[in-house]
Parts: sequence; structure tokens; C-alpha cells
Amino acid sequence: MPLTALLAAAAVYLLLAALARHRNPAAGWRRHRTAAFLTGLGVLGTALLPPVAPFAHQDFRGHMLQHLLIGMYAPLLLVLGAPVTLLCRTLPPPRARRLVWVLRSPPLRLIGHPVTALLLSTGTLGALYFTPLYEAVHGRPLAHLALHAHFLLSGCLFAWVIAGPDPAPARPGVPARLVVLGAAIAAHSTVSQLVYANLYLRVRAPLEQLQGGAELMYYGGDIAELLLAAALVAGWRPRRARPRGGGAAGGCTAREGAAGVPA
Repeated sequence: MPLTALLAAAAVYLLLAALARHRNPAAGWRRHRTAAFLTGLGVLGTALLPPVAPFAHQDFRGHMLQHLLIGMYAPLLLVLGAPVTLLCRTLPPPRARRLVWVLRSPPLRLIGHPVTALLLSTGTLGALYFTPLYEAVHGRPLAHLALHAHFLLSGCLFAWVIAGPDPAPARPGVPARLVVLGAAIAAHSTVSQLVYANLYLRVRAPLEQLQGGAELMYYGGDIAELLLAAALVAGWRPRRARPRGGGAAGGCTAREGAAGVPA
């Protein structure tokens, strides 16, 4: 089932990319966007398929590896694929305008604020490891699937509002986003150290597994967040006569500057 869904997502993205090139050959669709999205699907498949998936059910270190792949590495790559901008390039103009309207709507502005994204992604780690939630989810397939969906969606949300090339309605300037990213790094570091020391932890696993999982979270999380910071800095461009908030108010465009759909 996961493999089928991932292959279908890859096929849809490739079809839309081909359609974008056909509709506007001058603008085209950049290959590095396609490569990033497909690599993100590959990382997600690695996390959901053997040997990582069975390892995650048997060992806390496997769980932490799966969490990093689903919640941090795959989201960054998927977001760098700019799927929203690709949709704007390929949808009929009326539907593209509706998509822009959704991007500008108050609920999405609230959800798309960096602080909200931080609370939904990093803030839930405490609830998972320091309450009975982890043990309640463990061994229940549907609950485990819901946890994976949360990791993926909240990770995509955080990567999008911090460094995504797609427009974001409530995205502040680069310094503010770097501060939020720094808060995420500090939170990951604190949680991993508490897990390593087995303080306040509500996870039943051998100490060796707990410490190994904490080390994975500490070093693997740092690497992922440094990559996110690099994407933020590398993708930053000075903007002229553009509304604050990532461009959603003026259209649906990616940072490469290709024409989008006017709002």
C-alpha cells in the first residue's frame, strides 16, 4: 500500500511537470524541483518499507530513525519540489485563483504561521515521549498510521513556512524564521537529552535503545535543521514591490520568478 501511494504521487508530479513545460516552454519546470520531490518520496518509502519499518516496530532506535526520515528529511525534500506552484502552473485559471484564495484565507494564515508550525511539529514531541501516548500508539496499526501522518504533515508545514519556495501567507522575514528554527533546534536538543538520561520518559525500552535513539535524534535532527537553514538562506532573494507573506497576496509563484496566476 505505501509503495503504491508513493508511485502514484511520483506519477502525478511527473505528469504535472510535463504539463507545465508544455503549457509554458519558456518558463518550463526546473529539474532540480522534480529531483527534490522524487527524492523526498524515496526517503519516505525508505522509512515506510522494509527493512526500516519492521526495525521501527521492534527497536526504539528504529522508531527514531523512522521519525527523522518521515518528519524531517522527507518533508524538506518534498517542500523543495514546490508542489503548490506546480499546481498553479497547471490548473485552469479559475481553479488556480481558488487555490490562491485558500492560501490567503485566515485559517491557513494561522496554521501557516512559523510559531504554529513549530508547536505542531516540534511541540508534540513532549506529548509523545513524556506522556502515555507512545505506549498507547505502539502496536496499534491505525494509531501508528495517524502518528506517521502527523509527523509527515507537520514536518512539511514547518519546512514550508521556514524555507519553502511555494508562497506562504504568514511568512515573516528571514531573521524571524531563523529565530523560530533556532527554537526548534533547542527543543530537539532538550528532548533528546531527556530521552538519553531517561528523565520523565514514558517509553518502555532497554536503556541501550533509548540512548541510541536519543543520539539519532540529537545528531540526525541537527543535520536536518542545518539543511533547512541552508535552504532558507540559499533561497532568500531581495524582493521589490511584493507584499509581505511569501507572495500569496500577489499570485502563486515560485522563487525562480516564473509567471504564476494573478490573484
